[in-house]
Amino acid sequence: MTMRQAFVKFSLVSVILVAALSLLSHIWLWAFVVLIPVIMIGFYDMFQHKHSICRLYPVFGRLRYLFESIRPEIQQYFVESDTSGAPIPREFRSLIYQRSKGDRDTRPFGTIFDVNRAGYEWVNHSMQPKHLLDLDPRVKFGGPDCLKPYMASPLNISAMSYGALSKNAIMALNRGAKIGGFSHNTGEGSISPYHLEHGGDIVWQLGTGYFGCRDNDGRFNPETFTENATKHVVKMIEIKLSQGAKPGHGGILPAAKLTEEIAAIRHVPMGQDVVSPPSHSAFSTPVELLNFVKKLRDLSGGKPIGFKFCVGRQDEFIAICKAMIETGISPDFITVDGGEGGTGAAPTEMTNSVGTPIRDGLTFVNNALIGFGLRKHIRIIASGKMFTAFHILRAIALGADTVNSARGMMMSLGCIQARTCNTDNCPTGIATQNPSRNKAIVVTNKAQRVANFQRETVKSLVELVGAAGLKGIHELEPKHINRRVQGTDVKNYAQLYPTIEENTLLDEIQIPESWRYDMQEAKAASW
Repeated sequence: MTMRQAFVKFSLVSVILVAALSLLSHIWLWAFVVLIPVIMIGFYDMFQHKHSICRLYPVFGRLRYLFESIRPEIQQYFVESDTSGAPIPREFRSLIYQRSKGDRDTRPFGTIFDVNRAGYEWVNHSMQPKHLLDLDPRVKFGGPDCLKPYMASPLNISAMSYGALSKNAIMALNRGAKIGGFSHNTGEGSISPYHLEHGGDIVWQLGTGYFGCRDNDGRFNPETFTENATKHVVKMIEIKLSQGAKPGHGGILPAAKLTEEIAAIRHVPMGQDVVSPPSHSAFSTPVELLNFVKKLRDLSGGKPIGFKFCVGRQDEFIAICKAMIETGISPDFITVDGGEGGTGAAPTEMTNSVGTPIRDGLTFVNNALIGFGLRKHIRIIASGKMFTAFHILRAIALGADTVNSARGMMMSLGCIQARTCNTDNCPTGIATQNPSRNKAIVVTNKAQRVANFQRETVKSLVELVGAAGLKGIHELEPKHINRRVQGTDVKNYAQLYPTIEENTLLDEIQIPESWRYDMQEAKAASW
C-alpha cells in the first residue's frame, strides 16, 4: 500500500467515524473537528521523506519550523537592544522614523552608547562654535570638461531600481527629492515613468546590463542613451562598475519581482531572473573606461559623468588614475561604495566577505586622487550605512564631498527591516511588485517623510560642523574625528588614516613604500 493510498483510507475512516459520533453527541463532533486534522497531519508527517524532525516527532516537530519562521520578529521586537540590532541598530532606525514623521528626535538622560569601548567615535567641539545660517549647503559637481555642472546636496538618495522597489516607493522617493531639492539615483534598472512623474533631480545609473540604453543583444546603444540622458531632470550619469553588497557579481532582479512593465522598461525577457553581467561590454581597460566617460559626456550634452565602485584590488584603481594622466580624461565624480552596503538580493558570501569597508575604501580613493594631483576637479560620493549626521560628517572628514543613503531613505518610507526584499513579500509594500501591498504606500505622505528626514539630517550636520568651530562642511578634516582604539589609547582620523602629499605618486622617488607594489602592478592599458 502506498502512502497516498493509506492516507486516503485513513481519511475516509475518520470521516465515517466522525459522522457516526455526530449522531451521538455534538461535543464529540466538535472535538473531532479539531482532532482529525491534527491526526491527519501527524499521519502525513510519519510517512513524508523531506523533514526528519517531523518523521521522528509528528505534529510537534512542526513547532520548530513555526518558531523559526517568526524568529526575526521575536528577535527584533523582544530580544535586541537599542544598540545591538543588525544590520541597522534600533537607535538609528528610531531616529530616521522620528525625523521623517516630524516627531521629536531628541534623547533624554544621556547617551546609551558605551563611550569607553574600543571603536567609540566622536567629534571634538570648539570653545568658539559657529552659528551657521546656511542650512542647505551645496557642492558643485562638474570638472573643466563639464558644460552642465550640478549643485548637489550633502545627502542624496542612493541607487535603488524600479523593480527592486515598487512604483509607489519610487514615486515617493522622487517626489521627496523634488520637495527637498536633492538627487535621486535610479539604480541600474533604468529610468522608469515613475522616476519622471514628479520631476525630482535624477542621477541615471548605467550598469552592465545597460538597461534603458541597450540593443537587442544587451550592448550599449548610443541613440537610446542620448534620448534619456538629455532629459532635463537627468542631472548626472553614473557608470556602475561594482557595488558594495555584491562586488564583482552584477545586479539581480528575481523573476518573482519581474513584471511585464519592468521587462519592457529594461528590454529583457519575462519568466527568469534578470542578472546583469559581472563586467561591462562597452570597455575592458582603464583607458577604454575613460573614453567611455568622454563619450557619455558628449552624448549627454556635457552633463557630469562618473562611476561607482567598491574598492577591491587597489592596483586596478591606480591603473584608472594612471589612465587619467595618460589620456587627460577625468570623470566628474567617483562614488565609493562600502563593502557593508545593502541590496535587495545578494549571495551570502558576497555580502559578508567581499569588498573593502567604506572608511578604508574612501580613504584609499581620496589619497590616490591626491597623490596623482587629480583630486581638485573630481568629487567623491560615499555610500554605505549612512543614517545620521555624524555618519555624513565622518565620511566628509575622510574625503567625501557628499554621501548617498539607500536604507535610510527606505526607512523614511516606512521600511521595518523585515529583510524580505528578495522574496517579493515585503510587508510594507516598498520592496515588492505585489499591487495589493505596494498600494499601501501613499505617495504624497511618504514623499514628505523622505524630504523631512533629509532636511533634518542635513540641518543636524550643519549644527555639528558649527559646534566644531568650522565655517562649512568643506573645512572638515580627518583630525576632527576621534576614535578610541583600546582603553585610554585615543587617536584621531589623521593618525589612523594619514593623507599623502599632493602629486606624491607622480614622482618615483616620493612614492610611499606602502604604495610601491600596487603602483608597479598598475597599468593604464589593462586591468
